[in-house]
Amino acid sequence: MTSPGTRTSVASVAAIGSVLAASSCCLPLLPFLFAAGVAGSSTILTVLRPYLLALSLLLVAYGFFQAWRAKQCRTRTSAISSALLWTSAGFVVLSIFFPQVLANAAANLFTR
Repeated sequence: MTSPGTRTSVASVAAIGSVLAASSCCLPLLPFLFAAGVAGSSTILTVLRPYLLALSLLLVAYGFFQAWRAKQCRTRTSAISSALLWTSAGFVVLSIFFPQVLANAAANLFTR
């Protein structure tokens, strides 16, 4: 005779299997729904782009200010935080001056 814990585990695995089997007909629709959502949000983000870029500039400048203040207080910043700060600054500069290059790179990355 099997224990109650084993029966519960088998029932859970069977429930997950039945959900996967039932949703297999709907899974091909997910990429199309995702694409429609991205297309809809891109119109909103296009309108908000100048404000988002200004906010990005302010936040990166604040990050550099915090790093400068840490040096003034003789506190060492980690190499990872410095690398992330410089990387984010690079992405902000790229998105301001070369937005199409960044968009093409992202499109090539996701279409492979």
